[in-house]
Amino acid sequence: MGTTVEQLDAVVVGGGIAGMYAIYALREQGARVHGFEVASGFGGTWFHNRYPGARCDIESVDYSYSFSEELQQDWDWSERFATQPEILSYLEHVADRFDLARDFSFDTKVTTAVFDEAKSRWQVTTDTGREVVARFCIFATGPLSATNLPAIPGREAFAGESYHTGAWPHGGVSFSGKRVGVIGTGSSGIQSIPEIARDADHLYVFQRSANYTIPAGNRPLSEELKRDIKANYVERRRQARASGGGSPFTPYAKGALEVDDAERRRVYDEWWNRGGVLFSKAFPDQLIDRAANDTAREYAEAKIRDLVVDPDVARALTPTDHPIGTKRIVTDSGFYETFNRDNVSLVDLREAAIERITETGIETAGQHYELDMIVYATGFDAMTGSLNRIDIRGRDGRTLRDEWAEGPRTYLGLEVDGFPNMFIVNGPGSPSVLANMVLTAEQHVDWIVDCIDHMDVNGAATVEASADAVDAWVAECNERASKTLFLQANSWYLGANIPDKPRVFMPFLGGFSVYGAILDEVAAAGYKGFLMNSADKEVVARSVGSSASQSDVGAR
Repeated sequence: MGTTVEQLDAVVVGGGIAGMYAIYALREQGARVHGFEVASGFGGTWFHNRYPGARCDIESVDYSYSFSEELQQDWDWSERFATQPEILSYLEHVADRFDLARDFSFDTKVTTAVFDEAKSRWQVTTDTGREVVARFCIFATGPLSATNLPAIPGREAFAGESYHTGAWPHGGVSFSGKRVGVIGTGSSGIQSIPEIARDADHLYVFQRSANYTIPAGNRPLSEELKRDIKANYVERRRQARASGGGSPFTPYAKGALEVDDAERRRVYDEWWNRGGVLFSKAFPDQLIDRAANDTAREYAEAKIRDLVVDPDVARALTPTDHPIGTKRIVTDSGFYETFNRDNVSLVDLREAAIERITETGIETAGQHYELDMIVYATGFDAMTGSLNRIDIRGRDGRTLRDEWAEGPRTYLGLEVDGFPNMFIVNGPGSPSVLANMVLTAEQHVDWIVDCIDHMDVNGAATVEASADAVDAWVAECNERASKTLFLQANSWYLGANIPDKPRVFMPFLGGFSVYGAILDEVAAAGYKGFLMNSADKEVVARSVGSSASQSDVGAR
């Protein structure tokens, strides 16, 4: 007799913030669900990114689940911007509190997901040999989970220690007495460099392009402040959902060029002191008007000159290739001041690029650097990388990889035409990395659960974005991006950090609240832009109808 394949209502791929909530929310609706996670525990990006200095750039009280008032009231955050260990501890607490582990398999990689058209089911296989069949396949793989290791000649020849910040050893790494080279000054590089410099004999920072970074202004949360936040959490969450980025802050009421110099500086001082990524939202026109953006750029550049003693080093650390905020502004803890240390050297790769890695270090066009350790702070194949590493096949054997060969195409960032009953959480075409991704995950999962309920009430076996809806949404996302300054930066938002990846601006740029309103409108109009097909009760066990009909209420 053959092995019986497990039958599920839904399979969830990924055990990070989105996947955890997806299992919880679907289970609350009575669904038979199971999740697969490649790591040995919960946490997603916060499980893997254990590099020294790893910290969230959204305030901890906001970067947390809102679905449980009891959870909000019971958990205490220790500081304004939480570190990786505290965030992971929080997520593990959530998993224990809601008994999520019983519906997850860890150390398990999903290798294929194939849609069976005859049965309207997804067949999912893993590297452990396990197979399941599910009505819905929900990918919560995360937009920043597929590490990018650059193909530098000789990389494998290096005899010393090598690490990627996105796959950091759980036992930690000792830098004491070592000559360390860090390649990259994006978020993970900027956050880890001050920590590494404290212990290393000498630190060489290999920088190809400078990035803007702003001190976190981090501080412990007093008991009084924690009580006040918890007493007003409902209003704080309302403000967050009404904002552009999922945090309870709104830009100044006037444009940067509509106020005098003194008022403009006062506003920039206020937002600089708030710390990090929020600085790009001080004025509403900062990311759409170059002249307005220049006022923010000039302010930030003056700060860099104040913080870095050597004017040549300050100049090299000042970005020249993009408007401020069009690459994600990093939240740091003493980054610029680190370059005032005697044991830290900046290697400007614009002047002498890396030619190869040797057995003993890194060779640039200018010289050879003897190293004991290389840290690759080279980021991720963002938004699409984790999905492209799975063999996902929809109708007629179409692969998602081929469908996205010219760039990702979705409707609302949630579905792809030709791939029925497949949902993506925080996918390309949604606010995703441009917003608070805990709230965006809840927003997506709640919408998916409501959509499934709508299907069951109306006897639908499958839901699928129409091709017209996808075309219209891609066009809308492109149009919104074209009206901003974001396209003037070669950022990972566009896939510019990955060789041969199509240059497409992947997130939705309308803002978190605007996007939420669009989701509500689509649902209220009977899920317009989606095709829903009914089938026999035998195929759709939880449906209430069995007539063979199809409806498409049109694309937005």
